[in-house]
Amino acid sequence: MATYLRQLKAGHDFATRDPMARQMENFVYLVGDPVERSCVVVDAAWDIDGIVAAAEADDMRIVGALVTHYHPDHVGGGLFGHFVQGLARLLELNPCPIYVHVEEAHGLKAVTGLSDSDLVKVRSGDVVKAGAVEVTCLHTPGHTPGSMCFRCGSALVSGDTLFLQGCGRVDLPGGDSEEMFRTLTQRLATLPDDLVLYPGHDYGTAPSAPLSTVRRTNTALRMSDLPTWRRHMR
Repeated sequence: MATYLRQLKAGHDFATRDPMARQMENFVYLVGDPVERSCVVVDAAWDIDGIVAAAEADDMRIVGALVTHYHPDHVGGGLFGHFVQGLARLLELNPCPIYVHVEEAHGLKAVTGLSDSDLVKVRSGDVVKAGAVEVTCLHTPGHTPGSMCFRCGSALVSGDTLFLQGCGRVDLPGGDSEEMFRTLTQRLATLPDDLVLYPGHDYGTAPSAPLSTVRRTNTALRMSDLPTWRRHMR
């Protein structure tokens, strides 16, 4: 089945007048059904009006929002004295369900001001649909307790769990170094090489890459034992 996937870069494709958005280089994703013209948005933040306009320009209707993790640069809220527009604005402009891992819901509510009634709490293996297109939620803790990646067709949208080079930080509140090691060496290790990795930030030499390439070149995926991991991830 054909899948619509559009990668948008903060500070470049939207939020173009926001210097912090340009500095953070977040990616936002629209994923959905090109026949029914419906999609979900992954990590809606920085400029919700601009994101919705991008979907509308493609004749797509946003029917849900997926959260990789609760940090403000991905969902909105206060960040280093800067207010990031996010999911609260999305609910005003384009009301829709917000899907978050059950272990991430508390943090999401704390930074965005959303309530339980705004959220659909999911677990690993749950499927979110946009039209006939299915997005599978994968619980990948480490960066935060309820971090998720999303698998859809040949794409893996990874948030801050895995970048083309390196992985998400584990020294922030809620970070867990050993959980991140298990995520990279066990939870994600079972995924096929032919998936294309779409990360949460533009921290690599390209905006995306086959997982087979990332596995060859990303040092975070080449540490096979926990003592080595601990030495590098202090």
